[in-house]
Amino acid sequence: MNSSKKSASKAPRRRAAGASKPRPQKHLHVSAAEAAAVPALTAEMRRGAEQTARLLQIMARLRRPKDGCPWDLEQTLDSVKPHLIEEAYEALDALESGNRSDLAEELGDLLLQIVFQSHMASQEGAFSFADVAQGICDKLVRRHPHIFGEVKVADSKEVLRNWDAIKCKEKQTRVSALDGIPEHVPPLHRAYQLQKRAARVGFDWSDIKDVFAKLDEEVGELKEAVAKGSRQQVVEEIGDLIFSVVNVARFMKVDPAYALDSTNKKFTRRFRVVEDEITGQGRRMKDCTLQEMDAIWDRLRAADKKRKKSARR
Repeated sequence: MNSSKKSASKAPRRRAAGASKPRPQKHLHVSAAEAAAVPALTAEMRRGAEQTARLLQIMARLRRPKDGCPWDLEQTLDSVKPHLIEEAYEALDALESGNRSDLAEELGDLLLQIVFQSHMASQEGAFSFADVAQGICDKLVRRHPHIFGEVKVADSKEVLRNWDAIKCKEKQTRVSALDGIPEHVPPLHRAYQLQKRAARVGFDWSDIKDVFAKLDEEVGELKEAVAKGSRQQVVEEIGDLIFSVVNVARFMKVDPAYALDSTNKKFTRRFRVVEDEITGQGRRMKDCTLQEMDAIWDRLRAADKKRKKSARR
């Protein structure tokens, strides 16, 4: 047994003040049918298990009292919260870039945050990485009775309905179909999730035409609010309009945050070209007319459309 394992096994399990007791993890019985649904371990899966064990050992060494890494030892569950979100966004960037090598690296950084927080919680006596892994394994088996049980489903919509029904039984404190959406998610994503939850219980438009009609209605109401000059009403109507745009995106199976991010990148690229052309002429943007800047912008816009048209051929 190496030193990191010895240290981890002998380290006293301390409970932080006010920390809740570890929840007992009930391991689900795996029936013969469930066992048959699980593929045999491949060489790559075994390598994954070995590397996960290696990562856990490295983390135990970094957090070993007295001779661990000073920076790692100083961290708390509160101090690493920003890193979890940061790494998740970096993984998304890598995913959208199409660079699979970068994605593998960023997913590793994200996995590190899960292992790091699990280890700190284990040192508090709250839960361990094993509890985290077992919890999600049990949940996946529980919520896929059409794979690990005898339930029959017709399509993915029925899978989602079953998932929500099982989830409601597990989360008996939840009353509304909207309960459980994290409060800290960005508002645009929260609107998307609220609409998806409502749609799952049948509260949804039946046709895209109705969604566009609602969008047009909200545009009209915003114009009226602007004409009246009521700031509070304008704020409310802008919110309604954005919510309706999110509805269009959801209905078309497009993540609105992804769509907006694409537009942000497109705007940034075009704007910088406008800047470069003007500064290249020895001028400043604030000294140019809007018509001059628009002329460059329109040229870039036309070039983008031509490029897309050629790519579709």
